[in-house]
Parts: sequence; structure tokens; C-alpha cells
Amino acid sequence: MELAGLKVLAFVDEEFEDLEMWYPVYRLREAGATVDIVGPKAKTVYHGKYGVPITTDYAFDEVKSSDYIGLYVPGGWAPDKLRRYADVLRLTQEFHADVKPIAQICHAGWVLISAKIVNGYTMTSTPGIRDDIENAGATWVDEEVVVDRNIISGRRPPDLPAFSKRFVEEVIAYSKQQAK
Repeated sequence: MELAGLKVLAFVDEEFEDLEMWYPVYRLREAGATVDIVGPKAKTVYHGKYGVPITTDYAFDEVKSSDYIGLYVPGGWAPDKLRRYADVLRLTQEFHADVKPIAQICHAGWVLISAKIVNGYTMTSTPGIRDDIENAGATWVDEEVVVDRNIISGRRPPDLPAFSKRFVEEVIAYSKQQAK
């Protein structure tokens, strides 16, 4: 329960990758964090690519990055939608400016690319967006999880155990650093 009393923000929109949403959310909650699900509309049900539902707690424009210790962006087709919202880009940039942990997996790199925060970073993703990551100025590597400063990136669902474990570890480390 090392994250008791701390909050992580998780973006969502239609067609998120079901496992990539729920697996890290459960791991963060197991560590004691409150994970707020934030989407285009509050108190609305969104569905994953395989039909698993999730209900938002808040809308993008209702939250402040200063209330959270970290940001999570799941993959699937949702990131292509998420990156079109000005509030998503603003929030992502605020988390980054504050050097808070930002985790993304699979196609979620699109959100970070559109927020213009990946230049000079080393990252991974699904191989399908490798060119996008490289064209945005990041170095792409084929590893299950990559941590470069405050950005934690993963490739795809089979990597969720290592990715989720590392994300939780990074949020715990950040919270301890902030407590000093």
C-alpha cells in the first residue's frame, strides 16, 4: 500500500485495448493508489476493443494535473482519438513539465507524440508506430519496457507484467522523492 492516498490519472476513449487498460489500473490500485478514469465525458461508459466496459470518473476538462502523481495512457485505437483533444495534450504536457511519471503502451505513444514531449527520449511501442516515434525525435528500441527519465513505455499486451510492475515502481520512487 505504498501509494495510499495518492492519485494516478488514466485516459480513456472508445476502443482502448482492454488488457492494457485494466492490468495497470489494477496493479496501481493494489499498491494503494486511487486511479481516476478520465475521458471525453464524465460518468460515461466506454468500451474496449473486445467489449470490456469502463466508466469514467471525470471529463478531461474537470481534472488538474497537480492533483495527480502520475499519468497512464493505454493503447488500442483510443490513443488516435485521445490525441485530438486539446485538454489531453495540455494535461500530458503538464505532467511532463512537472517530470511526473507518464506511462504509455502500444499505440499510446501517439498521445505523447502529439503532445510533443518525446524528442530526445528512448522509447518502445508496438512496432506499428515505430516510424511515428522516430519521426518525432525519439529513439525506438524493441524491449518489453523502457524507462527514460519520466516516460515509461511498453510494447503490447504480452509485456504487461513487466511494464505494469515497472510503472508502479516508478510511481512509488517518485512519491518517495517528493516526500523528502
